[in-house]
Amino acid sequence: MIATYTLADLGWSPDFERQLDPDEVGAATPCRISAVHRSRVDGLGEAGPMSLVPPPGLSTGAIAVGDWALANGERLVRLLDRRTCLARRAAGTGVAQQLIASNVDTLFIVSSCNADFNTARLERYIALAMGAGVDPVILLTKADLCEDPETWREQAAAINGKVAVLTLDALAADVGTSLARWCRAGQTVALVGSSGVGKTTLANTLVGVTRSTAPIRENDAKGRHTTSGRNLLPMLGGGWLIDTPGMRELRLTEADEGTAALFDDLDALASTCRFSDCSHQVEPGCAIRAAVAEGQLDPERILRWEKLRREGRINAETLAESHSRDRAFGRMVRGATRHKSKLRGDS
Repeated sequence: MIATYTLADLGWSPDFERQLDPDEVGAATPCRISAVHRSRVDGLGEAGPMSLVPPPGLSTGAIAVGDWALANGERLVRLLDRRTCLARRAAGTGVAQQLIASNVDTLFIVSSCNADFNTARLERYIALAMGAGVDPVILLTKADLCEDPETWREQAAAINGKVAVLTLDALAADVGTSLARWCRAGQTVALVGSSGVGKTTLANTLVGVTRSTAPIRENDAKGRHTTSGRNLLPMLGGGWLIDTPGMRELRLTEADEGTAALFDDLDALASTCRFSDCSHQVEPGCAIRAAVAEGQLDPERILRWEKLRREGRINAETLAESHSRDRAFGRMVRGATRHKSKLRGDS
């Protein structure tokens, strides 16, 4: 039997309803993208699942799992504007983005109570979520396999007091109850984290299916990818889950807003430095260095803050250069077109 859902079940809201043109109401079918393939995408609508071909000019790389779209038969007509979008900088030296998921309400950042725990990585995921307007939640798995899970929870909670932190056994029957605040009807959560932390196990528990998992290496607690793609899956308690492949590297694209939200205490302290352009290195009257000297701030946290800020500046400069090249190329094309028109004697 094919499962069917109402638009409200799928997460439809007035934000999307307002984007419809009058002539599209009744003529096009709203659907939510549930998987992205090389040349087609899967969608879910009130009539059930569908397979869609994007229109000319729209590549599947520009479509994210979780997107809302309008369809006409097997043709995707257009995408609707996203409420939230999670993306990272793609591999290589360019500025291309790799979409992770869209229209997500909560990002479950999964780590584990073992050697996988990495403060810098968790900070990056939190900055990613905060910058996108998504609520970050840290889930520490394998709490049943360690002697003192509370110590791990305290380390994670110290990253940012505004971020909820839970320790759990991903196989436990009460996982759904523990996460019910975020896993409810109309809500969408995404799972991110490195391989081997129990993401697939947690996803299996939340959606009520069994997918294979892989063992981790004992020396560094790392594992192999078991999730090869992103899929929109219905959760047992209501709402939707977007599982993602394990990420060994998360390069942020436009990180300024998320970094500022994550390190808002440092930004506030930096505003009290004697010089407004203080680099927090050698200038007199630096409030940041004074706090470190007095033992009020962890110098390692300062280094991670500065690294993310520097990465944000570099990305912004790279994006600006890319946009400048695009504009210059556009002017060249328009100039060449006008020149050809004059040679032909076009009016």
